[in-house]
Amino acid sequence: MGNENSEKRYAVGIDIGSTTMKVVALDQNGTSVFNCYQRHHADIPGTAAALVEQFYTQVGDCSLQIVITGSVGMGYAQRHGFGFVQEVVAAAETVKRYYPEVGTFIDMGGEDSKMIFFEKGKVPDIRMNGSCAGGTGAFIDQTATLLNVETSELNTLAAKSTNLYPIASRCGVFSKTDIQNLISRNISRADIAASVFNAVAMQVVASLARGMDILPTVFFCGGPFAFLPELQKHFRNVLQLKENECLLPENAQLIPATGCALLAATNATGSLSIQQLIDIIHSPKQADGNYANRLNALFTSKEEYDRWISNKNIYYVPRAELTTERPTHYFMGVDSGSTTTKLLLLNEKSQIVYTDYQRNNGDSFQTFCQMLKGLQEKTEKPENLTIAGSCVTGYGENLIKSAFNFDYGIVETMAHFSAAKQVEPDLSFVLDIGGQDMKAIFVENGSIRRMEINEACSSGCGSFIETFAKMLGYPVAEFAKMSCFAQHPCDLGTRCTVFMNSKVKQSMQEGAAVEDIAAGFSFSVVKNCLYKVLKIKNIEELGKKIVVQGGTFRNHSIVRALEKMTGCNVSFSDIPELMGAYGAALFAIEKCHQRH
Repeated sequence: MGNENSEKRYAVGIDIGSTTMKVVALDQNGTSVFNCYQRHHADIPGTAAALVEQFYTQVGDCSLQIVITGSVGMGYAQRHGFGFVQEVVAAAETVKRYYPEVGTFIDMGGEDSKMIFFEKGKVPDIRMNGSCAGGTGAFIDQTATLLNVETSELNTLAAKSTNLYPIASRCGVFSKTDIQNLISRNISRADIAASVFNAVAMQVVASLARGMDILPTVFFCGGPFAFLPELQKHFRNVLQLKENECLLPENAQLIPATGCALLAATNATGSLSIQQLIDIIHSPKQADGNYANRLNALFTSKEEYDRWISNKNIYYVPRAELTTERPTHYFMGVDSGSTTTKLLLLNEKSQIVYTDYQRNNGDSFQTFCQMLKGLQEKTEKPENLTIAGSCVTGYGENLIKSAFNFDYGIVETMAHFSAAKQVEPDLSFVLDIGGQDMKAIFVENGSIRRMEINEACSSGCGSFIETFAKMLGYPVAEFAKMSCFAQHPCDLGTRCTVFMNSKVKQSMQEGAAVEDIAAGFSFSVVKNCLYKVLKIKNIEELGKKIVVQGGTFRNHSIVRALEKMTGCNVSFSDIPELMGAYGAALFAIEKCHQRH
């Protein structure tokens, strides 16, 4: 690099959050020459390398003074010797420098929220949320997932709202129940989106103000405010503020990074060339160079995984062709779940002739209508297809049974128990994990001895994995596959979704590979199920004949984790996600035979 450019020096602020990376570079006059905001999908070195290349292309050779902030940034700052400041300190620096009129600062990030009260002559009063993700961007993202829309679409929907409904925003787990209830009542998505924004505003104000007056001018900061204008409107309504009493600056999501850059400019030491920074990024250091706090691999190699599959006791449900050449009787089982609907047809020999599995997209009624239409379209002579018996189970049992005149409804646990007996007649324990619920059945001498279901915690459920896979930028199937071959799974403990975020961020700070984090989730799902939700005190309570079902167990790493923890050979069918519908159809056949 040439000496002719040695006078070019920039102060750089880097904000590495749980989901995004923000960078701001200021020249010696304090003018911004580069800024960016980008999701890192847990690939922080890769994202940083791409951004530094962009910066180099734009400004050329130079020297840099760097200060880092953010929930994930601390580990990187410590490993590479960069300065670090807390986000609220960095944000306060920006506000004091550029916005002296501000009385209250409200910031919302991906998994945290902050409030700063400014008063002349006094040190700023800083407040942060604790371990609850209610009132954060992650909470809003979870709502978008439930409504099957992109987060940005929530803003468009909320703008069309006409009514608000109460939603418990203190935790993403509890809110799902309220949102699902609104969905089942056919409340419009527009009203649900606006109700979520209103709940977030109330949660942030109640949890952070704690007796302090929120005085104008109120400064809004963070990605959710920058990209969701309707959210700011609901904050104004809750705080009873006029529009001119609020401030949302351009690039509000870059405020902490800007504060870091301002602080870096006053740091006379620690400069490095841009090429040195590129070298550091491409040669990241491990936090401690060992894996003392990691778990044993689920599979040591692909060969071991292949052997495991070939030796696994997988029950293949008998199948036959769906034919309507002549009048034929079939039996329909439906599992109307919280996030998906499953439909299954059996013939008189209890063979599967047809299945369908669809996400509810916020409307289980219309989803089932589409499934019936799909069945009709795939039937050559629909007039010859007779449903001799029908049974529905699941979250939407009452709705589907009433709307479509089903013969029977059955409790989910009984449907799953009936299906599980087909896999292992002498079973001792059944564990079913759905999108938001979990059922455990303890069996003794062929009869149910005890049943347990989760109540307010979804930490061992399918949405738990799905939420984090999406947060890290991976499809669920890919996330599950990579976890099977992780060599050093992270020990993420037994925590709920909210607390797990901090463990994931800690692992990311330590440089853990994504596959190690993914495998850690597999262990945590099982630990949460057994110890946190079911409160198992002795693993021998489960017996030796364990059957697992539910869509979550499409993920073989979770099956393997359960085997590792119980020492048992776990059995499952080739249709784990359809077992509720399968059990319902078997019940319909049984009742039909009893009638005749």
